Amino acid sequence: MRTPATKLAVYTTIYPAVLKYLAEWYRSVLAQTDQDFELWIGLDALSEADVEDALGCHVEARWVPAPRKSTPAQVRDLALTQLVAAGCDVILVDSDDILHPSRVAAARREIQTNDLTACALEIVGQKGQSLGSEFNFDRGVKVSEILPGNNVFGFSNSAYRWELLERCLPIPEDAVLCDWYLATRAWLFGAALSFDHDVRMKYRQYDANTAKVRLPFTADQVLSDAALVRRHFQLVLASGDQEAFSPGRWAEFQRRADEIEQFDRYIHQSSANLNSYLEALNGAVKQAIWWTSVAYSPLAHMWKQEETLCKQ
Repeated sequence: MRTPATKLAVYTTIYPAVLKYLAEWYRSVLAQTDQDFELWIGLDALSEADVEDALGCHVEARWVPAPRKSTPAQVRDLALTQLVAAGCDVILVDSDDILHPSRVAAARREIQTNDLTACALEIVGQKGQSLGSEFNFDRGVKVSEILPGNNVFGFSNSAYRWELLERCLPIPEDAVLCDWYLATRAWLFGAALSFDHDVRMKYRQYDANTAKVRLPFTADQVLSDAALVRRHFQLVLASGDQEAFSPGRWAEFQRRADEIEQFDRYIHQSSANLNSYLEALNGAVKQAIWWTSVAYSPLAHMWKQEETLCKQ
């Protein structure tokens, strides 16, 4: 069995838009049943003083300020690179979300026998009120089967062994879906993955979310999500390390990348195609996870049929 890391860190990124949620987040950090961790904070367009002024108290943390004009990916890459250099296993949390008291304890337990783990989330509104749904999936589904087409390893609910995280870095500076990029590389390397189906976080959903998981989906969301997903696959394809990837998983990733391209052509070919897909999608999906909106596999006949007709 792997010897546990000597350090466990909780990492978050703080930027101006989350300051209004920060007090609730910080209270949840202080309320953890397991307090044997080091708090690391990446600073994006803020100073340590800005954060402490917003909270009205001193914060005991390792601060990682990003250079001016850093992209969101560069902010996170800088902090995560320093974390792995320090030999810290890393619990990732978003600073606009809320940790359940058991989050650190449960993540510590899971990371002893897995390389990458994540937990279920309760979906809450902008004011923290429950919206009556969870980010979760059927316990009968293996988490390794969700990648590469979708993602459940977010920067709010995941934890990495530092050795795996080191292999998955760096994050491309123009990446938007940083969490999925790292998780996809972890999957391609054949990492041991797990998912805790017990809710350990409250996941705040509001208009500015990059990845929305509330039904029903809209046409604009499908189009914008498709652009993000297509770019994600392009970045992974260009990332290198193919010789170290599991051959079977790399072939599966390439197949899915081709399918994303087919899907993108389909929804952009006509508004009728987009609307037909949207209607079928909202009727078929019962519980969304990240990027369910794009190329939903049970509906693959729609864009594959169109592709066949175009070739005739």
